[in-house]
Amino acid sequence: MTIIDQQPLGSLFSGTSTAEDVVAGLDLSGATAIVTGGYSGLGLETTRSLAAAGARVMVPARRPGPARAVLADVEGCDVIPMDLADLHSVRAATAQISDSLDKLDLLMAVAGVMATPEWRVGPGWEGQLAVNHFGHFTLACELYPLLAAAGGARVVVNSSAGHTLTDIRWHDPHFRTGYDKWLAYGQAKTANALFAVQLDAIGRNDGVRTFAVHPGKIITRLQREMTLQEQIDRGWVDGHGTVIGAGFKTPSQGAATGLWAATSPLLDGRGGLYLEDCDVAGVTAPAAHMDDGGVRAYAVDPGAAARLWELSVAATGATPITR
Repeated sequence: MTIIDQQPLGSLFSGTSTAEDVVAGLDLSGATAIVTGGYSGLGLETTRSLAAAGARVMVPARRPGPARAVLADVEGCDVIPMDLADLHSVRAATAQISDSLDKLDLLMAVAGVMATPEWRVGPGWEGQLAVNHFGHFTLACELYPLLAAAGGARVVVNSSAGHTLTDIRWHDPHFRTGYDKWLAYGQAKTANALFAVQLDAIGRNDGVRTFAVHPGKIITRLQREMTLQEQIDRGWVDGHGTVIGAGFKTPSQGAATGLWAATSPLLDGRGGLYLEDCDVAGVTAPAAHMDDGGVRAYAVDPGAAARLWELSVAATGATPITR
């Protein structure tokens, strides 16, 4: 992938397309999928849509009881315990998955946290980077043999326009010198985009193609760490919590780009790209506002992606993937 590849393809879908629109007419019978966060918000829409198209879906969940209750009516869906903040839990989940699958066609990394108070994970990692990136990084690395066995798997990683807030803070990725919850979120979302670039570079010879997606602005449980007043002050909701901000999508519309990334034939032979509104996003200038769309060059830079990969392997001890 190069910067020049970050050009819209002319998809038949758009920012108003829904999950139902994207999967209409698709037959995913025989396909296997994993959807992290697959029992709430965008993840739930993703799980329901893949299952409706015939895929077998596994949902790793930090709260397996509530997840099973929500997904009780979804045929072909299994829930397994997993906490992205605990790499021992991630590895236990991958062992269980590997015992029950012989291939994995789709890995949808939808789960995430946003703008949390300062918290530390494992050996003192900043929590948003740990959950949004290190947890999914470890999951993908441990499941890579199943992805390679599919002979054409796709990995879809939820990033965000929040990546425009900051590049990777190479000098202090864990905010040892002062915490800012929005910069921490922005860094984690940049990490998600760079992870897609490097996993695609490593996996393409095995048919494993990876994409990062910006789902759009959607009010879901992702905002659970924000007070109502914070959301009011940002113009997102009114005093009753009703969405009033311009440009917000429904959860179904928010899930559409990820599902398009997972299934569109337009993306055959492509990968390592940042997508939005069911198409490839263009590269934007550093001064552009995040609501203008597009991806910053630093979030799709192959050199930075390789550097983050090495940092992540060293931090997590994830099983290395060799080309």
